[in-house]
Amino acid sequence: MSEGFIKRISRLISVSASAVVESVEAATPKSVMEQAIRDVDDAIADVRDQLGKVEASRYINSRALNEENTRHNRLAKQIDIAVQEKRDDLAEAAIAKQMDIEVQLPVLERAVRENDREIQELSSYILALQGKKREMREQLQEYIEVNKDLKRSAVDERYSTNGDTAAQVEQALEIFNQAHVNTAISALDSGIDASKLAELEEIARSNLVKERLAKIKSGG
Repeated sequence: MSEGFIKRISRLISVSASAVVESVEAATPKSVMEQAIRDVDDAIADVRDQLGKVEASRYINSRALNEENTRHNRLAKQIDIAVQEKRDDLAEAAIAKQMDIEVQLPVLERAVRENDREIQELSSYILALQGKKREMREQLQEYIEVNKDLKRSAVDERYSTNGDTAAQVEQALEIFNQAHVNTAISALDSGIDASKLAELEEIARSNLVKERLAKIKSGG
């Protein structure tokens, strides 16, 4: 993995939605927070793509390792037969081939170990990013709730201080409609599929929590 890729993932994991908002003064806080969540989603997709490539590489290296071990063992049997038949020339040719295989085996073993290490690392990045996404969603929801309360207070204040009844109604409707639009946009952004995926994530996470608790109870 490139250093830039790792730095990007680490930055997304370490940053908070509120910090992102504070760093962008001219933007709407809600839209900035939503964009930050989309950035995390994109990062998760990138890590999964990288994970797929590493898993494919491990499969190829592991298969090559198994094939070379099989060839080495087969040659050992052939060498025994050649010796029994007093065919030293055939035995020597097989031994030479075995030696070629023996210098390749450590390289393939090291490649498989490196693949395993990368798979573990990328899997941990995915879990960390998913946790960051949940945290950002919570912060966004808190912001939406606080914003709703502020708008509700603004409606009450304008309604009580304005003497013109028609103007009071118009102002209240304007604020209500704006809040409704923001809520609708948020609902559309989440989407049905996203909601189902989020629910699936929570179920999987809940199962992991239960498994860890069971392990602790059993003294594992």
